[in-house]
Amino acid sequence: MNNGILIIAHAPLASALRQCVLHVFPDGADAVGVVDVQPNVPPEESLAGARQAMALLGASHVLVLTDVFGATPCNVAQKLVDGVGARLVSGVNLPMLLRAMTYRHESLESLVTRSLAGGAQGIMSVAVTAPQNQQRKTNDQDKHDHQQ
Repeated sequence: MNNGILIIAHAPLASALRQCVLHVFPDGADAVGVVDVQPNVPPEESLAGARQAMALLGASHVLVLTDVFGATPCNVAQKLVDGVGARLVSGVNLPMLLRAMTYRHESLESLVTRSLAGGAQGIMSVAVTAPQNQQRKTNDQDKHDHQQ
């Protein structure tokens, strides 16, 4: 099963995410389409572009990813997927997209589940100062972590 992936996001995010994913999956160019929603463009015009982009994918099933729920790209995507073989996920990030590319040959339902997991697992708090992540050596003279 070959699923297409369509990213609909505020310009230039959709194209930037596509470039990032093609850096990792250079053979996946045919599987990923984009619609960069431009400011001051009527939603109907963006929807027409999205329909074209979806048709160009030539896939029987499409995972549509948008950036922000409730914003114009998501609203356009909701109209696009209504009644067709597609699923919509909002809150796209690069880990989600990489996961989607990895499992794009699975069923659409499985792809949605894996994409959601990849997006959520890609979000974490990371410490930025070394003393928080390293144990103190037993011969340290200074018993204070000099944190700023």
